[in-house]
Amino acid sequence: MAGRIREESIQEVREKARIDEVVSQYVTLRNAGSGSMKGLCPFHDEKSPSFNVRPSHGTFHCFGCGEGGGVIDFVMKIDGLGFIETVERLADRFGVVLKREEGDGRDDRPRGPARGKLVEAHRVAQEFYAEQLLTPAAQVARQFLSDRGFDAAAAETFGVGYSPRDGEVLYRHLRQRGFSDDEVVAAGLVAVGRSPYDRFRGRLMWPIREASGDTIGFGARRIHDDDRIEAKYLNTSETPIYKKSQVLYGIDLARKEMGRTSQAVVVEGYTDVMACHLAGVGTAVATCGTAFGDEHAKVLRRFMADHEEFRGEVIFTFDGDAAGQKAALRAFGGDQNFVSQTYVTVEPSGMDPCDLRIKEGDAAVRELVARRVPLYRFVLTNIVGKYDLDRADGRVDALRDGARLVSSIRDKSKVDAFARELAGMIGVDMEEARAEVRRAAGRRPGRPEQVTASQAAQQPETPARRRLPDLRDPRFGIERETLKLVVQHPMVVGRTTVDVGANDFTHPTYRAVWELVERLGGTVAGVDDPTWAGRLRDAAGAPEVASAVSALAVEPLLTAKVPDAGYVAHHVVRLRELTALRRIAEVKSKVQRMDPIKQADDYNRLFGELAALEQHRRELRDRIVGNQ
Repeated sequence: MAGRIREESIQEVREKARIDEVVSQYVTLRNAGSGSMKGLCPFHDEKSPSFNVRPSHGTFHCFGCGEGGGVIDFVMKIDGLGFIETVERLADRFGVVLKREEGDGRDDRPRGPARGKLVEAHRVAQEFYAEQLLTPAAQVARQFLSDRGFDAAAAETFGVGYSPRDGEVLYRHLRQRGFSDDEVVAAGLVAVGRSPYDRFRGRLMWPIREASGDTIGFGARRIHDDDRIEAKYLNTSETPIYKKSQVLYGIDLARKEMGRTSQAVVVEGYTDVMACHLAGVGTAVATCGTAFGDEHAKVLRRFMADHEEFRGEVIFTFDGDAAGQKAALRAFGGDQNFVSQTYVTVEPSGMDPCDLRIKEGDAAVRELVARRVPLYRFVLTNIVGKYDLDRADGRVDALRDGARLVSSIRDKSKVDAFARELAGMIGVDMEEARAEVRRAAGRRPGRPEQVTASQAAQQPETPARRRLPDLRDPRFGIERETLKLVVQHPMVVGRTTVDVGANDFTHPTYRAVWELVERLGGTVAGVDDPTWAGRLRDAAGAPEVASAVSALAVEPLLTAKVPDAGYVAHHVVRLRELTALRRIAEVKSKVQRMDPIKQADDYNRLFGELAALEQHRRELRDRIVGNQ
């Protein structure tokens, strides 16, 4: 594809690609007022939302980690793409026809097949597998689905398909569709031995999709008795687009309901996800050939809006056997990943959601989820159950083991109640249980240790670094609010800031932002320019200035109303008044240090300057009062 993309095409992508629509594929956003939206940052782990999106300006900024920018920056960061590939991907999605310069076609693509080609190969493969499910050769696959209560409509909803037993059918199909060997191998769809061959053969196929709906991998179930590969399930291996530690089957179907209800139900397999969704539990997801881990928890939290303002619940379903109990213990180990309450539900007879739906119907699946119990209680029951409570030493060991669990409970206000439950389970005095929980808390690892003076003396000294003040320090409140107006509402500001200069900003970063505004033509240059904030950020140069611009672009103003000329004038005049006050303080300090007789000329000059400054300050104060 020859030539670089023209700047006007890139600008059209920025204007048409709605940042809230793009970000919502990865993060559940909620209205934060003043035209801003808020959610949990996808770039770092956090328990309170500090990630802001302002759709009207096409920008995002995280006040926790400092990441920020426009829609192109967001997609590049979250999907690890190059600039050109990101622009092409957004252009394709939002219907922008890219125009290119004449040239040699060089761009910043990473080496190896582009992500877009790998995703497209999976889309073609998914459609191919779905078509094969309708052929006579797939009778065993269709019967497998039917036996588990899934009809043709269910198969179509979840994109289920069949991989032919012939070892090269998909490979030939992909080559006919224009994909190279490098692309189909990198995608994980084809392997190479003496010649290329289909990685999945003679299996029932589930497409594994991202939250956006793009297929990035497959889960393959053994259905033929003579399949030479004994493993019941095969999953796509790690590829540039498929990371099993971050993938959840069903997230594309569950994400909206998860955001609406702040609930997630974690089941153990593909058919369980299907059964749950068809039974009315639309928040069900499953891991893909790996245990539920920290990265999976982060994915759920982003879509659940899992933080202090929106408390929800994560419900794990496990088999009632030893493996299920082990899985519950492992899940409890990651319990601190969630602000939401964690629960577990186990069907007494040991049936999974798919079997339960077959034998007892949709209502039974919904009831299974409704019968959830706190995860800590399930785990505590299993811990206590390991000991012979008829023996005194058994009760002592059970109390000690159970107390360790109770002391680790995140919500400390509930520890006493849990200690009471533990005492009741074991049959010991409540005070005895409380005392053991306190001892367990004192024994927990990770407590800070004292550093002795001799140890401190042996530690190498690190040179002190000058740190800039916090941008959100109240001392710079007027500077921040004024610049928010300049970045977000240049049309309202207009020429109000004509008398403002760099010296009116005391924070170095804010001063640099103002100098950036002046360099781009002043506030009037942003009038009627919907990309004003983006232009400022792109021209910033220094990372801290670019980050400040993106923050100023998304942070709500300190007023719920649309700012008018009076609001702007109040902040601009107040900014100038503070400058006058600083100058008055400087001059007063000099006057106080001077000898009025020996330095009469300088003294009188400064005294006159001080009087003029005081007059100027009073005039500014009168204007502030008049604008209130």
